[in-house]
Amino acid sequence: MLSLITAGESHGPELLAVLSGLPSGLRLSREAIDRELARRQHGFGRGGRQKIEKDQVEVRAGLRNGVTLGSPLVLAIRNRDFENWAKIMDPWETDPAQAARRQVTAPRPGHADLAGAWKFNHREDLRNVLERASARETAARVAAGAVCKQFLANFGVEVRSGVLALGEKVLHPGPPSFELLAQVDDHSPLRTPFPEKEAELVAYVEAVKHQGDTLGGIVGVVARGVPPGLGSYTQWDERLDGQLAQAVMAVQAVKSVVIGAGWEVALGPGSKAHDPIVPGTRGLRRSSNHAGGLEGGVTNGEDIVLRAAMKPISTLREPLPSVDLATLEARPAAYERSDVTAVPALGVILENVVAFVLARAFLAKFGGDHMDDVRASFEAYQKRLAGWGPEAFLTPNC
Repeated sequence: MLSLITAGESHGPELLAVLSGLPSGLRLSREAIDRELARRQHGFGRGGRQKIEKDQVEVRAGLRNGVTLGSPLVLAIRNRDFENWAKIMDPWETDPAQAARRQVTAPRPGHADLAGAWKFNHREDLRNVLERASARETAARVAAGAVCKQFLANFGVEVRSGVLALGEKVLHPGPPSFELLAQVDDHSPLRTPFPEKEAELVAYVEAVKHQGDTLGGIVGVVARGVPPGLGSYTQWDERLDGQLAQAVMAVQAVKSVVIGAGWEVALGPGSKAHDPIVPGTRGLRRSSNHAGGLEGGVTNGEDIVLRAAMKPISTLREPLPSVDLATLEARPAAYERSDVTAVPALGVILENVVAFVLARAFLAKFGGDHMDDVRASFEAYQKRLAGWGPEAFLTPNC
């Protein structure tokens, strides 16, 4: 079973991602991983931290000559800003005076500060919570997801994303298509598939910034080329839609996820909610995709389509009311350097989060110790499905 754990603090020495369960024989491109990390850092509305960091992957274990060994793959991303925080965040010894100056005792509404302090008894300094709860951790998940993207590419699977709404500016109200998200230019400031709207959106973000406020939004993610049969209806925890929803909701600041048409079909009759099955030159297909590529927790050969809503960033230049845990007196919440919006980055993060979940499901079905074993299993499955009709269920990119 493919598994992922991450470690590291926002201003600590480095972030780590440990991927266990990868087959041996998978050739990886360092440039492709670094490209995903750079995409995550891009986007209008990001804060000063992105000017300091230039995320690049380093491999600590599990790779030789660019090829996986089958042992755990350990990825590291150094925090350049640690140089400025060494006396505050050193693992062994901190400078009491400097640590006191960056001590946080007024929890920020919307962050993990207070709940985390209660859980781990960090009343004296909430920095012990916020350093790990920070969305900086997603850099490690993106690095791991970039590996999974390279694995999936061997089987014709591709994942795209784009911004569908930014604050009150709704660009695309329904589920996106792969073709729509394929129009997103990664060099655009807000990663929308509507370049004619970019200038208006940039001005909108600037106005919100001048007000000292922040913005959330909605992103869409589509995976194409996913074969049918991933996931399972036989146990609740094997349902792939549940696994995708959990992984997406586990990204910092995501508050909801919709698969397929989601809420839209909930408000209409069943005759308009489901996807007719039709014969075609590539086997049995659907004339629509309201289900978002998943039925009964199992992929059905259509595109995987989901949307995620990100709340506005909780750190505000004009802080909300809070309480100082040292005195229990009312005071404004603490302020930390932050973004105005991270919605463009969220799409990149979710591409890689989705890639991990799909790679895990792929290996659960076709897994083997070496890439040749995985390919052989996948090809045998494709041949079995071919018995259902001419080229039945062959994924578009295979």
